Amino acid sequence: MARQPDDKTDATFKSDDSALIRELALLLDETSLTEIEIERAGLRVRVARNVSIAASVPPSPQAAASPSAAAAPAVAGEQDLANHPGAVPSPMVGTAYRASEPGAKPFIDVGAKVSVGQTLLIIEAMKTMNQIPSPRAGTVMQILFEDGQPVEFGEPLMIIE
Repeated sequence: MARQPDDKTDATFKSDDSALIRELALLLDETSLTEIEIERAGLRVRVARNVSIAASVPPSPQAAASPSAAAAPAVAGEQDLANHPGAVPSPMVGTAYRASEPGAKPFIDVGAKVSVGQTLLIIEAMKTMNQIPSPRAGTVMQILFEDGQPVEFGEPLMIIE
């Protein structure tokens, strides 16, 4: 027996839902991400697109000889950094910036001493600039992203020891 929507649980999209989906689709375009998912007020929305980069880029002779050997070190290195005890993971999906505006001095550099709560970078998500504070005091050992680079949730951004 199929469930019939009633007035309280109407399954149709509202105009606010359509606007949210459009906004998420624009965020995908702006950040070059392939997928984004949010949950808000009991509504879960996932927007994804299929991108076939491999079909449009001819393989290099070295990659064709051993595709798994070339990809394995990069993935293993990224996973090692994600498990590093000093890793600072991205708290959201967006575009990471090292400074408050183009041409401005970066918030931090490698070798800088930081304190808990000090701003490390900004992540722009859905046209909102979010300051990312340091979760711990220490010295910045590595910065793992380029200015203006799209970042994923949980991606390691820097190492603080």
